[in-house]
Amino acid sequence: MPGLLHCVATTPGGMWFNPPRSSRTAKQKPSRILNVSRRKPLIGIPADRRILGPHPFHCVGEKYILAVAQAADAIPVLIPSLGESNLDDVLERIDGILLTGSPSNVEPARYAGPASDPDTLHDPHRDATTLPMIPRVVAAGMPLFAVCRGFQEMNVAFGGTLWQKLQEVPGLQEHREHKEEPLEKQYAPAHAVELAPGGVLHGIAGVPGVVVNSLHSQGVQTLGEDLEVEARAPDGLIEGFRVRSASGFALAVQWHPEWQVMKNPFSRALFAAFGAAARAHVNARK
Repeated sequence: MPGLLHCVATTPGGMWFNPPRSSRTAKQKPSRILNVSRRKPLIGIPADRRILGPHPFHCVGEKYILAVAQAADAIPVLIPSLGESNLDDVLERIDGILLTGSPSNVEPARYAGPASDPDTLHDPHRDATTLPMIPRVVAAGMPLFAVCRGFQEMNVAFGGTLWQKLQEVPGLQEHREHKEEPLEKQYAPAHAVELAPGGVLHGIAGVPGVVVNSLHSQGVQTLGEDLEVEARAPDGLIEGFRVRSASGFALAVQWHPEWQVMKNPFSRALFAAFGAAARAHVNARK
């Protein structure tokens, strides 16, 4: 029809548009104005669901967004926590998943744990989204990187259990932050972790151990099936693991490498490796 743009199919990944057609322009060749390949991977970040004022919001901390954009050199895409609704459709459109930390804890009913204290913050909407998401992501060979709460989600998704109060477990040290301190002190290096020889973290760090921050009260009690220990704290607490059978990048750490990521060479290297895995996944899909 006169005055309309007409899309003409080309080779895969290509798209052409004709200018408005008229008797004078109809015989001209189409002008190619859109055929740009995606250069950066899309990293999905499942959101927390929080009540702010009287309304629920889906939120992601800026530090995670910036870590993806800057250190992973990827495009962050926030995923609302709506449960399994359209989950497969969402995963078809992205190239990696980052599971973030959060003030909330995984609901203990998810791992047959004892009831939490009444003042414990939970996020059942996020649980209902990330726990079924994790096995789908690993099965698809899509890169997966998990931090803090995300680390705990991955353990639960693979059948593991959690300590809810590490400070009350005999033999374990204090892993919580001092919340009255400024953020710079809360996220300051807190303890060393020993990296498993020959593991993914050891390969990225290039050294047998690193010093990390520590801002958590929960931790791994029993490790999930198919998970391999990558790092331990001096008290023996598991601080990092990978999915043993995963065909791609599937790594989780208990600490917070996203904090001021561009100032910490190891943290930056972690996110860079995640971004590189996502770019490789993009190329494998072509």
